[in-house]
Amino acid sequence: MNGVKTFVLVYVDDIIITGEAETQIKEVIERLNAKFALEDMGNLHYFLGIQVAKTSDGGLLLSQQKYINEVLKKANMEGCSSCHTPLPSTIKLSALGGSNFGDSQLYRSIIGSLQYLTVTRPEISYSVHKMSQFVQAPLDSH
Repeated sequence: MNGVKTFVLVYVDDIIITGEAETQIKEVIERLNAKFALEDMGNLHYFLGIQVAKTSDGGLLLSQQKYINEVLKKANMEGCSSCHTPLPSTIKLSALGGSNFGDSQLYRSIIGSLQYLTVTRPEISYSVHKMSQFVQAPLDSH
């Protein structure tokens, strides 16, 4: 389209359309709308658990605060105190010597959610990696 770049990101039934020229973006939307039922949600604010905000210098700020709050609620940890990250590399975690976590499916679900959080919070990657080693048989100490 006239050498102007337009980008379309599709994930299942969610679509982000962006580009260099507003007229080109509108043309892509019109063409898609001719074949599919689309709902234009306006400017991007939330996509796949990631909040998006424009900064004053034209950049984008990505945040998963809403998603973090949902994960804390799922883990019954709303209102919990924060702790240092990353996990100290000197800590020794073991698959032995503790009581069972109880709900291993919940543990796996939380680990999966935390892995997704590393998209915008890379500082938790090491800790999540260490905890993910125990998804088969989690203990309370994990």
